[in-house]
Amino acid sequence: MPAISMFYGIIIYMYFNDNKQHKLPYVHVKYQDDEVIVVIPEGDVLDGSIPKAKMKLLLAWMEIHRDELMADWQLAVAGEHPYKIEPLR
Repeated sequence: MPAISMFYGIIIYMYFNDNKQHKLPYVHVKYQDDEVIVVIPEGDVLDGSIPKAKMKLLLAWMEIHRDELMADWQLAVAGEHPYKIEPLR
């Protein structure tokens, strides 16, 4: 599960070959001891939670990098390593 981006203590991961569990493109996100699974590109939460302020930062980042996230999802589903994505600045 490679980390594709990190900012403000938020770490975003994308699993390889992981399209069967939810049947949607999504990312796994960790912040301290909290974890959340978020759908790309809508930003809907599938499972878990992180603090509200961090979730707002995550959703802003996802909006900015929507196309890159979808391209990485296609790579990950095909078993290829997704590219790193610029952090939120």
